[in-house]
Amino acid sequence: MPARPAPPRADRPHAAPPLEGRVALVTGGARGLGAAYVRALHGAGAAVVVADVLDDEGAALAAALGDRALPVRLDVTDEAGWGDAVDAAVDAFGGVDVLVNNAGIANSAPIEHYSTAKWDAVIAVNLTGTFLGCRTVVPVMKAAGGGSIVNVSSVEGLRGGERLHGYVASKFGVRGLTKSLAVELGRDGIRVNSVHPGLVRTAMTTRIDPDVVPIPIGRAAVPDDVTGAVVFLASDASAYLTGAELVVDGGLTAGV
Repeated sequence: MPARPAPPRADRPHAAPPLEGRVALVTGGARGLGAAYVRALHGAGAAVVVADVLDDEGAALAAALGDRALPVRLDVTDEAGWGDAVDAAVDAFGGVDVLVNNAGIANSAPIEHYSTAKWDAVIAVNLTGTFLGCRTVVPVMKAAGGGSIVNVSSVEGLRGGERLHGYVASKFGVRGLTKSLAVELGRDGIRVNSVHPGLVRTAMTTRIDPDVVPIPIGRAAVPDDVTGAVVFLASDASAYLTGAELVVDGGLTAGV
């Protein structure tokens, strides 16, 4: 039998956290999935900008994390606001190495009652907000020699969803935007990938009964089930991944 590896010695240096020295900006970062991403990225060594319209919750999360966390007010539909948020990250931490476009809303109605206002609202946040974030951060990443953009789509960016017309369209749009940016920005050292969560227990999904959703793993996700994918895409462990889709859905979209 081959010799077993020696146990770790106390005097051996530990590996550096995978995101040590990096700066991440997370939209919708004050609660739910966004807050889970913030905690995970911070725990992996990154300085994190908590960007949200929820001022009190964002400030509380940043205060709880302590060092390397900055709350910034950001409405992702506001072009000027994006410039201010990125400037705040540069001023506080020196740049933006990772952008997680997580902010999103959902609404629903049968198509004959799905108003233009509903459509415009969800497209503005989920798709235009993602576009504005990418456009704003790319010059900073180019100047630094590269970076990682993680766009949070959904399983509804892979399939249809009854009554969720704007949400589905926006999440398919995020998926497509991810691929066009990956093709364009690869030569600049900027990787762009998408994450597609399934049913995750957050404030947005409280009305959905997970027992009626055919999830092979047998349960809905909790936010921490999805964070590993985001940390992976933010880190050098995924250095050769761009334009990829990571589906984190417990197998929901694997079957018919």
